[in-house]
Amino acid sequence: MLGRQIELPVGDGVLSGLDFGGQGTTVVLLVHGSGHNAAVWIDVAARLVDHCHAVAVDVRGHGHSEPISSTPEQYWRDLGDVVATLERDRLVLVGHSTGGYAVTAAVAAGLVDAAALCVVDGMVLDDRGTATPAQAQWQAPEAAERLRKIFRYGWRADEQQMHAYVEQCVSEAGTDWLNAGARPELVREVMRRAFLRRADELWERRPAIEEIATVSAPSPHAVIYPSVDVYAHVRCPITFVLPDHGFYAQRRDEVQAVVEAAPGRKLVEIAANHNVPMTQPADLATVIVELVRRQL
Repeated sequence: MLGRQIELPVGDGVLSGLDFGGQGTTVVLLVHGSGHNAAVWIDVAARLVDHCHAVAVDVRGHGHSEPISSTPEQYWRDLGDVVATLERDRLVLVGHSTGGYAVTAAVAAGLVDAAALCVVDGMVLDDRGTATPAQAQWQAPEAAERLRKIFRYGWRADEQQMHAYVEQCVSEAGTDWLNAGARPELVREVMRRAFLRRADELWERRPAIEEIATVSAPSPHAVIYPSVDVYAHVRCPITFVLPDHGFYAQRRDEVQAVVEAAPGRKLVEIAANHNVPMTQPADLATVIVELVRRQL
């Protein structure tokens, strides 16, 4: 199930997305993390459509979405416009990695009225004093160079080079720290969608380094900020998915503290690496279906 290509208007352009269809009155909006795109949800969505209507979006600067960020908040504020275009009786937001913060921020800011959130290895656990210097590290030239080297963000390639790189990623997926366990054809779909053809006929690997730098520099004085206090602004139920080999596996007690801070929150632990939507789609879909059913 590859999904139907859709356009989702936002303030300064149009985001691209995939509509997987589905049953029921609940819409589940799936939001990927940094460097990924809507295709990462293909295998999860295939398991959701008997229970809800699944839609995935390419956030700005990623995948096939043309608009790029000029401020650090645009990528999550866009979700207000995205949701406004979706016909729904009930909405559940699911975000992975940076997408986990995006869905949390959109609800915390009052831009989206969600029945529930599912945050997949995308928690924000530091206070502002700790989070601010951690965010600032992404402005350093060495961080940009590291991202270029590992992921080729912003790389321009001709069509032959692009296809060769996609196939290289597929062949290396089995031993890759992020993609090990992912279905090869899914890796291929995600990597193909990571390239956007430009006017000069070259293909650009999305996102560009500039996109990462822009979204990684929020004002520490903003009301909604990627620090643990953001959860105080969220009133709907939240399910946190914590993979045992993910980015936050060693901070379980802190995640548990966030869960215990308000009613309606739940911690689900699964055996997976960080890239849960691609490497453990069945387990993740089970968690989401349970969350949808709880809202009925």
